[in-house]
Amino acid sequence: MPLVSFDHKAFLKTLTTRPGVYRMLDNSGEVLYVGKARDLRKRVGSYFTRSLNRRIQSMVSKIDAIEVTVTHTEAEALILENNLIKRHKPRYNVLLRDDKSYPYIFLSDEAFSRLAFHRGSKKAKGRYFGPYPNAGSVRETLQILQKLFPVRQCEDSFYRNRSRPCLQYQIKRCTAPCVDLVTPEAYAKDVDDAMLFLEGKAGQVIDSLVSRMEQASEKLEFEQAARYRDQIAALRRIQERQYVSGEHDDLDIIACNSAGGMNCIQLFYVRSGRNLGNKVFFPRTPEESSEATIVSAFLAQHYIGKLVPQEIIVSTRPEDDEVLENVLSEQAGRQLRIRSNVRGDRARWLKMAMQNAKLALDSRLASKSGMEQRLDNLQTALGLEELPGRMECFDISHTGGELTVASCVVFDRNGPLKSDYRRFNIEGITPGDDYAAMDQALNRRYTRIMNGEGKLPDILFIDGGKGQLSAAAQVLDELAVTGVFLVGVAKGVSRKPGMEQLFLFGSDAPIILPADSPALHLIQQIRDEAHRFAITGHRQRRERRRNTSLLDEIPGIGPIRRQRLLKQFGGLQGISRAGVEEMAKVEGISLQLATQIYEAFHGEE
Repeated sequence: MPLVSFDHKAFLKTLTTRPGVYRMLDNSGEVLYVGKARDLRKRVGSYFTRSLNRRIQSMVSKIDAIEVTVTHTEAEALILENNLIKRHKPRYNVLLRDDKSYPYIFLSDEAFSRLAFHRGSKKAKGRYFGPYPNAGSVRETLQILQKLFPVRQCEDSFYRNRSRPCLQYQIKRCTAPCVDLVTPEAYAKDVDDAMLFLEGKAGQVIDSLVSRMEQASEKLEFEQAARYRDQIAALRRIQERQYVSGEHDDLDIIACNSAGGMNCIQLFYVRSGRNLGNKVFFPRTPEESSEATIVSAFLAQHYIGKLVPQEIIVSTRPEDDEVLENVLSEQAGRQLRIRSNVRGDRARWLKMAMQNAKLALDSRLASKSGMEQRLDNLQTALGLEELPGRMECFDISHTGGELTVASCVVFDRNGPLKSDYRRFNIEGITPGDDYAAMDQALNRRYTRIMNGEGKLPDILFIDGGKGQLSAAAQVLDELAVTGVFLVGVAKGVSRKPGMEQLFLFGSDAPIILPADSPALHLIQQIRDEAHRFAITGHRQRRERRRNTSLLDEIPGIGPIRRQRLLKQFGGLQGISRAGVEEMAKVEGISLQLATQIYEAFHGEE
């Protein structure tokens, strides 16, 4: 139970059970945390129970006062909570750091319309297309439009003071409406085409251009027909790159990935069937925040008060999903769906977003500045004389002791060194004996290194406690390996990330680093990578075993004969039931080979 000076019992007696927002303040008046509740008394009271994680205990111990605002509904509380989080930026809330308004493409409403980059309030008359994930996506689209449809993109001050065409006219990127070299009707056609393209209706534009090309050809206007032909070809190339199969709605795809004490959100935009690109976020999150909590906070901070799509696909179902759907639907004036269980195209897009989130987070974790900070912290935490330059970690994976695989991953001062990763298929041990498996893997690895086939690490991490650490030390001692700092990484009593115990060889008491320690985050990243690499190897080995049959072990049975047998008898079970004479009737199978096949399945009689 956390020791706090705040008299929570007296406060809770006066607290209402209605919905609302609560703000927890420290003794200096700084807001520690902002939260919403359907029942304020029940929700606030939950912070003063015994079953709290360390993050909540730390926050509760700092509470000096709690302020509440009662609302009519939980939806109103969600909106107020979002506004207060953005205003106060409390240290214990999930915070979305990038809160800039998103860029749009603006098409002005005038005789000779202008296409332009726009960010901010939408006061000018005209149409706004977007939002786009970033300024680069807008500029890329404007460049495409300039090549396809010669609609002016110059500033109005430049446009109104021209006496002759500019360079854009010379390179056929504009039809020079500034000096009346194009009729309003012809210019309006280009504007309409650009508008259809931005609405995701490139197919209609192509149909229209095909019709115009045919008409120009009939009139023997071959130069104009050739321009239409080039436009059509360019549009088809762009359509192939941007079109999302079978989709015409507006939707966003959100994937969350967490590792090494950091979190990443990938947001992909699909508008009118066009993939407009993606944006990456690295929100500031308190310790032990679940992905559901992070996604929930992201949805509220990113969408409340802004334009929302018709559908949002998420990798993890957010907390308070119904409240979020109701608030965002009311804001949009139409039904909005938040979905996580998707199939078909949506499942493929979600998988793509998840892969991008993992890659972005891996890149962030492996960045040089991040690694330097983590290595400095690791040197201090472990009491090393100098900064480690090379680290290795071993892990074991098997299913019920079968098909055991050991992994070895390597990190240097730039992050993962994947070219030096190694796997070891473990043979000849008692199934499930992880000590023997680790012994074999370490022997094979460091025997080669001592023979000059690699470099010794500065630190060797072993996934396990004192027992695994002693076994590893014994192997290194037998191989006369010196100068390697040994660390055992045990999961701790609760087996939760952030509770790891570090056993240093020769020291009895474990080291427990703070959950927000950069050194611990680096160790977790290395340990998790070794675990991933081991599991992947084990699954591959299991898959190879599954795909290998007795037929593959029989001399003279190649892919063609194997296929003929399987087709003729309907599979391995049918082959096992067949007699020698039946098999000999199959094309390419002699009586002698049929006998060998029979004996392989039944043994020699």
